[in-house]
Amino acid sequence: MKIAKIINNNVISVIEGDQELVIMGRGIGFQKRPGDDVDEGKIEKVFKLENKDMTSKFKELLYEVPPEYVNVTEEIIQYAKQQLGKKLNDIIYISLTDHIHFAIERQRQGMQIVNPLLWEIKRIYKEEFQIGQKARQMIQDRLGIELPEDEAGFITMHIVNAELNEEMGDIVTMTKIIQDILTIVKYHFKIQLDEESLNYFHFLTHLKFFAQRLMNKTLLNNEERDLYELLNRNTVKRTRAPKKLKNIFKKPIIIR
Repeated sequence: MKIAKIINNNVISVIEGDQELVIMGRGIGFQKRPGDDVDEGKIEKVFKLENKDMTSKFKELLYEVPPEYVNVTEEIIQYAKQQLGKKLNDIIYISLTDHIHFAIERQRQGMQIVNPLLWEIKRIYKEEFQIGQKARQMIQDRLGIELPEDEAGFITMHIVNAELNEEMGDIVTMTKIIQDILTIVKYHFKIQLDEESLNYFHFLTHLKFFAQRLMNKTLLNNEERDLYELLNRNTVKRTRAPKKLKNIFKKPIIIR
């Protein structure tokens, strides 16, 4: 395996087939030149990004970010993939590494940024938020930096962004749309949503895809149109929740 580029003393790139790999390892690039053999005993991490543009941006980021920050971010990403059981867009290697870098630097300087959507994030993206909390613990364990809970919310949004393959601004808007719909349902029917029920989870999943379609201006397919017409006929002019829908509710709430 030959070195293609020296990014810094701890990061190099190699060409494998028609793909460029980014390799990290302490001292792996020290006193090396392009064309030299890679010291495979020093390899700690290998990043194989499918998108060439992403690989290029990731290499630029590695010039600025300390290796230990990159290592913990990659550990968080692998943990997220394992917990969620799904592929995440390669953009997360850039966005989350960059975010964690600046979050740690802000914390060291005594600066904190409030996450205005933290409450909504906790409710709408419960599984991803648990990963965000785990990420805080990883950062504290590996780097000795304790980030505030607001950062778990920001990390959550980066994970959701990579899950849905959307722009971060769109994810923020989608979150607000979902929360608005949940509030409308809650107060229109004067009920308390049972956030621990399976039916609530299914309802929330549908809302996420609805918000995504709304942002992307994607039309319903024929199957979804049939379901829409059925629901529309069965619920029009009703003032109470349909019988099956009540399964996701706990108890009435009083509106004062």
